[in-house]
Amino acid sequence: MLVAKDRVEVRMEIPGAVIRQRMDFGDASGYGRISAEYFTLAAGVDTTPLFQGLEGDLCQCPHWGFVLRGRLTTTDADGRQETASANDLFYWPPGHNVKVDADAEIIMFSPQHEHRHVIDHMIEKTKA
Repeated sequence: MLVAKDRVEVRMEIPGAVIRQRMDFGDASGYGRISAEYFTLAAGVDTTPLFQGLEGDLCQCPHWGFVLRGRLTTTDADGRQETASANDLFYWPPGHNVKVDADAEIIMFSPQHEHRHVIDHMIEKTKA
């Protein structure tokens, strides 16, 4: 799921402040502590080989985030694709791969236990 900033409902606007809120933007119940993450990614990066060996060969951790610049495309287990670009908020549910279409910087929030497992797995893959 993603939404462009200008499509997030303005809930309050006063001089010097605009408050936008998107309700029901994923479900974090039962995940415990989260981590905040800042990724810088070059065009052409593809997580597919890095996720091999994880359940379904996919990242099984959900992420909530914002694209500062660039463009990324996720593909889920059913082959559905979604492209997030600069200024988009996104939710990537468990079961995805990511390809970077244009140099990107993103901010993400993830359940730290689950995402640490995925990142540790990717580190091991790069050592092989």
